[in-house]
Amino acid sequence: MDLDGLAARYRLDGYISGIPVLTGAEAATHRRALEKAEAEQGPLHYKAKLHTVMTSPLALATHPRVLDVVEALIGPDILLYDVTYIIKEPHTASHVSWHQDLTYWGLSDDAQVSMWLALSPATEVSGCMRMVPGSHLAGRLEHETGEDADNVLFQSQTVHGVDEGHSVICPLAPGEASFHHGWVLHASMPNRSDDRRIGLNVQYIAPHVRQTKHDRDSVMLVRGEDRYGHFMRDVPATANFAPETVARWHELDRLHIETQGTS
Repeated sequence: MDLDGLAARYRLDGYISGIPVLTGAEAATHRRALEKAEAEQGPLHYKAKLHTVMTSPLALATHPRVLDVVEALIGPDILLYDVTYIIKEPHTASHVSWHQDLTYWGLSDDAQVSMWLALSPATEVSGCMRMVPGSHLAGRLEHETGEDADNVLFQSQTVHGVDEGHSVICPLAPGEASFHHGWVLHASMPNRSDDRRIGLNVQYIAPHVRQTKHDRDSVMLVRGEDRYGHFMRDVPATANFAPETVARWHELDRLHIETQGTS
């Protein structure tokens, strides 16, 4: 990969897309791991910190190809902040409104990047992401919260008046990823396909970033050094849903939802 070229595009557009991470067969293996866990544990859509209780999302979030890209975008010292599946079932109304990730996260700095890794086809029909190139350069925009039950976002936070004519669709084949800046405007439409649209969403931050809302947030060092120690430490999963890890995971998920509240 031309990491310097990817970083230049990212700085200009606020995102890069179609980055190969896994083969199709590898993506299928990780999809099966998710669906086996769903059969045993119940729905895992939008559950936070899954890398602390499942080995598959941990392996994907720490994949060397992924970390090489993240290093090119935010530097050699990398903290893994969160890992969650975002799933749209076939022929459902679930969607994501126009928003910026960092609006309510409480982070002190935008030295952050999100990866979206496809485990099933993410197409225009299945509701792949749309981005507005360069929108990250405008900084934080005004959001309104709502109560749209079909909006995947916790509080249906939405930026109104987006010129969708400037947006770009970002289709991904299974095993491909996109990476986007926390201020870039993005959204996605409902899944009108016959298959589930499954993505693994992962957030990374640089160690100098702080949580400004509380002192209970946690991270995992996945490359380089943490010279700051602003966060508590997440423990990587060594087995799937080991009993001694599940209670802590539920607490981390609850805290994540609290942190996503309005500032």
